[in-house]
Amino acid sequence: MADTSFLSWPFFEAKHRELAEKLESWCAEHLPADHGDVDEACLGLVADLGAAGFLKLSGADEGEKLDVRSLCILRETLARHDGLADFAFAMQGLGMGAVSLFGTPEQREWLARTRAGKAISAFALTEPASGSDVANITASARRDGNHFVLSGEKTWISNGGIADIYVVFARTGEGPGAKGLSAFLVPADMPGFEIAERLEVIAPHPLARLKFNDVRLPADAMIGEPGAGFRIAMSVLDIFRATVGAAALGFARRALDESLKRAKERELFGAPLAELQMVQGHLADMALGVDAAALLIYRAAWTKDMGAARVTREASMAKLYATETAQQVIDQAVQLHGGDGVRKGTIVESLYREIRALRIYEGASDVQKIVIARQVLGS
Repeated sequence: MADTSFLSWPFFEAKHRELAEKLESWCAEHLPADHGDVDEACLGLVADLGAAGFLKLSGADEGEKLDVRSLCILRETLARHDGLADFAFAMQGLGMGAVSLFGTPEQREWLARTRAGKAISAFALTEPASGSDVANITASARRDGNHFVLSGEKTWISNGGIADIYVVFARTGEGPGAKGLSAFLVPADMPGFEIAERLEVIAPHPLARLKFNDVRLPADAMIGEPGAGFRIAMSVLDIFRATVGAAALGFARRALDESLKRAKERELFGAPLAELQMVQGHLADMALGVDAAALLIYRAAWTKDMGAARVTREASMAKLYATETAQQVIDQAVQLHGGDGVRKGTIVESLYREIRALRIYEGASDVQKIVIARQVLGS
């Protein structure tokens, strides 16, 4: 059983502790999911999370704010039980984050469907030549009367190939660089929309490269104002970056739990591993990293929930530290498990594959350092 004493920290309210207890019970009954067919697993997980009511927290009612602490608790707990379950939940939130924050009542009809688990969403920002450098986006949306004509490519898009609705960022030309981007809501059945390639990675998730071949969108498909795309994207990432750290924390907690169990049960030279001082030192380092990451994550979430307009510094610190530390904790767990740690299908082996991507997506670790430095220099 993972340590939940952190829920007594002053960051949390009674509703957060109730959520954690309810979710823990649900996870024990429903997870891990069968990963044999990743697409089908994600579809099933979204449906189940929606039926259980957890996806309601992936978005906010009109006029309300997202509860970032709840998002983090959900991601941490799901990740600890099943990385694919965390992925399925997270993409419902990230995918429709722009609509949750800036969408019209008509656009929010899609949000109602994703929050119920009845539609799959995706966030299409990255391009073949534009990852962390969002201002360098080249996909374009040209105005044509009461329509926009969308052209270009996106890649590494989570839920690509299974999503029903995509939030797509494209250049509309109101200004240079970041000033000329806008966001659009694009249903998957639009003529000219193409799944160009399905992408396989070390921890199987549904990913794809997308093509937009002169897709004609009605003018009301635009989310927010023309030229506001960069601000919209950053506002969404400002919230969800801390939740990436929470997912990493969930992976790290599971790795620590598995290592404690291994240390108590495995004998070496006639005694449990746990009696070796070097092993104790490794376990202490792992526990320290887990608690430090949790403090940074829930500080960022609490700060946002308390009404801060932006938490760029706090969220970047949380995402950077939690993902880098989780990589170290999981690597140590593999080491403590010896040969079993690299055996395909074991828990720590799967954690080792799951954690690596979190140090890249939603702002790679080196980019987070730049963001933090700029925040510190500008303070």
